[in-house]
Amino acid sequence: MNPSNIAFIGGGNMAGALIGGLLKSGRAPASILVVEPFAAQRERLQREFGLAPLAEAGPALASAGIVVWAVKPQLFRDAAAPCAAHVGGALQLSVMAGVRSDAIARASGSQRVVRAMPNTPALIGRGVAGLYARDAVTPDERGAVEALLAPTGRTVWVEREADLDAVTALSGSGPAYVFYVLEAMMKAGVEMGLPEAQARALALATFDGATALAEASPLPPAELRAQVTSKGGTTYAAITSMEADGVGAAVVRAIGRARERARELGDEFGG
Repeated sequence: MNPSNIAFIGGGNMAGALIGGLLKSGRAPASILVVEPFAAQRERLQREFGLAPLAEAGPALASAGIVVWAVKPQLFRDAAAPCAAHVGGALQLSVMAGVRSDAIARASGSQRVVRAMPNTPALIGRGVAGLYARDAVTPDERGAVEALLAPTGRTVWVEREADLDAVTALSGSGPAYVFYVLEAMMKAGVEMGLPEAQARALALATFDGATALAEASPLPPAELRAQVTSKGGTTYAAITSMEADGVGAAVVRAIGRARERARELGDEFGG
């Protein structure tokens, strides 16, 4: 085993984001192994990153110090079977939703398992990933995982594996909630007569600026909202309408439902 080698099982978008970050940070392409059964994906990885992906698992995987599981959850068992003989000495890092660490430990032959729940802004280096490590993972190995994920954005460690279901619901699925609200804001702008391009620019800049302000300010979002909600004003009219429609409570319920679905997927694929 060469600790400097990293093997990816699966070469899709999330794997590509991690690989791109590793190469930008100076890692040699020759130190990255990828097992990707689909020819189109292998061609993309070769074209974009100069890699030589493998169509199937083989002894070369035994050279990896870290194995990154990046296949769809429903494909994990089939993908893991031909890898098992070669990856037991490596640290296992999963970016799969739903597949629990017990299943990864059994399939890989290693108790050194870290689960990560990233989100799609990782593709532009602005993501956030929730991380959980089994007891066998050392502090140095935690650091290696943080370094691997650093090019994709931030990391947050959770102490209980079950908390990854909440991470999945809040931040893993979270970008879709933001896009949903952006859609509605853009639609409102167009319906009020603004050109579509202007409605888009205004909505995007508003989200970006408000998020940056919330991050920079010591005040909680509720107080920041109160500062721009003068009674009887335009913001007050909008917030009052949202509260009457139960928007806030609906968002909380929706995220709770996402967590329930994450648990269901864990029961289905993670056992």
